[in-house]
Amino acid sequence: MAVASGVPGYTVRDVAKLLALSPAQVRGWAGLVDAERGPRGEYRFSFQDLVLLRAAKHLAAGRVPKRRIRAAIRQLRDSLPEGRELSELEIGAEGERVVVHDGSKRWNPESGQLHFNFEVAELARKAAPMARRQAREARDREGLTADDWYAVGCELEEPAPAEARGAYRRALELDPDHADAHVNLGRLLHEAGELDAAESHYRAAPEDPTALFNLGVVLEDRGRLQEAREAYNAALRRDAGNADAHYNAARLCERLGDRAAALAHWNGYRRLTQ
Repeated sequence: MAVASGVPGYTVRDVAKLLALSPAQVRGWAGLVDAERGPRGEYRFSFQDLVLLRAAKHLAAGRVPKRRIRAAIRQLRDSLPEGRELSELEIGAEGERVVVHDGSKRWNPESGQLHFNFEVAELARKAAPMARRQAREARDREGLTADDWYAVGCELEEPAPAEARGAYRRALELDPDHADAHVNLGRLLHEAGELDAAESHYRAAPEDPTALFNLGVVLEDRGRLQEAREAYNAALRRDAGNADAHYNAARLCERLGDRAAALAHWNGYRRLTQ
């Protein structure tokens, strides 16, 4: 995963310290994650790179052959959807293969016997001081665009969410209509219980289906059920394939006593998930 252009990224020394590896091991595995290069040709790693290297380390400790490690890590890298909140994942290995636990779900590129697991949130806590250093360095850089600051925020969300919020705000200072920054900042505020501010950011991106879906969730949390229903319907008008919007709308319609609408949404949800 590419390091955000405004973020220096984790150095070889940082990664060695976080993962208890030697600098030589980190450099040897840099190609495994397609690590970016800094302005002087030095390796720079993203937080997702750290997650993948941590998995590689555990596979190596289980005496998995190098060729299998490379195949497993490439499979994991390709399987992580863009924008997934990595702190919600637990990554493990079954034999020579990677397994990912995502809340109640469990998905794996392949299968085998369980040997290890770790929570990504643990790694994020360890990386937090270094991520805060990255945020300070980003603030000192000149000429960053709104997209650059948005990328900074994405990179900092897991290890340093407060700094990520600041980065998204910088993006919005440069481009008040940056929908992705509104969505991500709104989500972080929502998770922190700042519902007024979250709602405001979701409403600032009225054409974005994710913003509309999240608006429905925050309105539900605030007890404004009819408005939440309208937000889910608006999300579906812009993204008819949003199964989660059908699911939430179905639940909500049942609570509101509209059984016909609930059934229509349940049918839509089943059609998309079967």
